[in-house]
Amino acid sequence: MSTTPPSRSLTVDTSSVAGEPLVQEGTFGWLRALGPRGRRAFGGAFGGYGLDSYDYFTLPLSMVALAAYFGLDSGETGLFTTVTLVVSAIGGAVAGVVADRIGRVRALMITVVTYAVFTVACGFAPNYETLLVFRALQGLGFGGEWAVGAILVAEYASPRHRGRTLGAVQSAWAVGWGLAVVVYTLVFEFLGDDLAWRVMFWTGALPALLVVWVRRRVQDAPGATAVREKSADKGSFTAIFKPGSAEAPGLLRTTLFAVLLSTGVQGGYYTLATWVPTYLKSERGLSVVGTGGYLTFLISGAFLGYLTGGYLTDRLGRKRNILLFAVLSAACILTYANIPSGANTLLLVLGFPLGFCMSAIFSGFGSFLSELYPAAVRGTGQGFTYNTGRAVGAVFPPTVGFLADSWGVGGALVFGAIGYALAAVALLGLPETRGKELL
Repeated sequence: MSTTPPSRSLTVDTSSVAGEPLVQEGTFGWLRALGPRGRRAFGGAFGGYGLDSYDYFTLPLSMVALAAYFGLDSGETGLFTTVTLVVSAIGGAVAGVVADRIGRVRALMITVVTYAVFTVACGFAPNYETLLVFRALQGLGFGGEWAVGAILVAEYASPRHRGRTLGAVQSAWAVGWGLAVVVYTLVFEFLGDDLAWRVMFWTGALPALLVVWVRRRVQDAPGATAVREKSADKGSFTAIFKPGSAEAPGLLRTTLFAVLLSTGVQGGYYTLATWVPTYLKSERGLSVVGTGGYLTFLISGAFLGYLTGGYLTDRLGRKRNILLFAVLSAACILTYANIPSGANTLLLVLGFPLGFCMSAIFSGFGSFLSELYPAAVRGTGQGFTYNTGRAVGAVFPPTVGFLADSWGVGGALVFGAIGYALAAVALLGLPETRGKELL
């Protein structure tokens, strides 16, 4: 794998993707460099990931109402997140194989339809057990969408700009999160809690509109598709577990360390994403509107973090960017969870750097994981490693839930810092991939 960064003396790259010249000047050079087809692929992946985020957050934002409606304790509510993330590992692995075998765009549409259908179904659940099953099935689509969309865009992006391009795709998560908070604030302000949580899930039908557009307008990157189609290992799950030999390098080591990296980062992230809304309402005494205000700072930081992290992953390299924000994210968690009672203004201010750091670390994931695998198994490798990390990291939110009964939610949140330590260790076993061609 190439570890040499692209030359910084050039302002224009005369190479092309799908026959389009890669103009690389100005703030939005990365976007122009994609060409018309690449920009449509970017739009499809951005929309899919943003709506994926929206559908995911319908649950954490409704957690307090769900607990009251069904009479649940902290451990039972934490289990919602666990089943979503565990099943997402299956969905992600399957979607990756499908993307390698039938194409990125087709796989993207399948994942979006899946998570939309089962999010809406959650709103009709008559009891806790049914809701748990529907939420688990939602995880099938949730797990696959990001990996497929990230690969679709990565194969259009130039090596020089791939980090910031995929960082921009990642920023869609903050957009979807923010939209969910706005809808949550309105729905729970004007409807009773017993109906409001159902309405939140029903609004998860929005992604159906995106699928219609993607089907008509988005295509796979021709160059990468041609390489993938010629490979005998296309969509081979066993290929990502082949050990290396003197004759040829294998992918086993890469796969194991990529799983550990994903586990650590997502364990820390989902701890916060699941429990911060509950922490703000139950322990800090904030109203629905107050919670929305505090989350606005957190989400604003997240959006800027994705964009900044995307830029830094191209400047510093994939590994240095992840290491930097793993350290900063752990420090933010420890500080955020130990703010004295009554200091809610400080809680508000620190929400911005918390959201910034825990999101900036993800900006390099789309490019890094795509660059670790060859075209024939890029979907399989990225889908498996990212979503297995989700599944294993899923033990973090319920652990916080069970510890919350004795430690309080704020005290238990520090458990998420352990995840970022695991991510830092995982980097020792992975190569730097900045500047790598994907064809």
